Amino acid sequence: MQIQTKPVLNTDIVLIDIIGFSKLEASKQLEIINFVTATYKNMIKNMLRNSNTTIDKIIVGLVSTGDGFFCILNPRLQGYGAILGLSFKHLSEEILQKFSYFQGLKIAVHNGEIYKFKDILGHDNFIGDGLNDCVRYLEFKDYSISTVVISDTAYRSLKKFLLIYKDYNTLLGEQGFKHSQEYTFHDKHGVEKKGTLIWLRNSGIINPPNINFNSML
Repeated sequence: MQIQTKPVLNTDIVLIDIIGFSKLEASKQLEIINFVTATYKNMIKNMLRNSNTTIDKIIVGLVSTGDGFFCILNPRLQGYGAILGLSFKHLSEEILQKFSYFQGLKIAVHNGEIYKFKDILGHDNFIGDGLNDCVRYLEFKDYSISTVVISDTAYRSLKKFLLIYKDYNTLLGEQGFKHSQEYTFHDKHGVEKKGTLIWLRNSGIINPPNINFNSML
């Protein structure tokens, strides 16, 4: 049987990871993962409605990791991944207020290569170095709960996005967008990685671009 080779996708990948998930008892793991999933599902629905678009125009895949998920953006929206990560971080602060045992989320954004395939159930799934490299950024030690860590490739992607969508550059400035210096660290395999921490002084949910859209919810 001949296996058909699928084209590579180069795009932004956002990884959501629940801090301390493995240390929780099973009932609390189920409670928090259900709540986080429902919260972000509703957030994405609202963003799509406010931007007058459909999910396939923004997101090509959502992949569960057990204690979080990967959000894989449509390649045409490369650069928006960092902004989506900041929007996810905003809701993390609201979840912190609801569950006393919830320690927060780690959010990493990377721009890299992935491949789509059909899994054993016939569903779309994804593999590739882009996903693996994104996970490595969760290992960054100087991470702060209020920040999102983005790779050097994701940061370059963001800069290109802001050159195209200049209104987002203005919007981020109004929301108090900040970034750290570029950090260099080595992952558990000894591979050097470079990344930057980003955050908003005035956090909020920022909708994806479209011809007709309202930038803020």
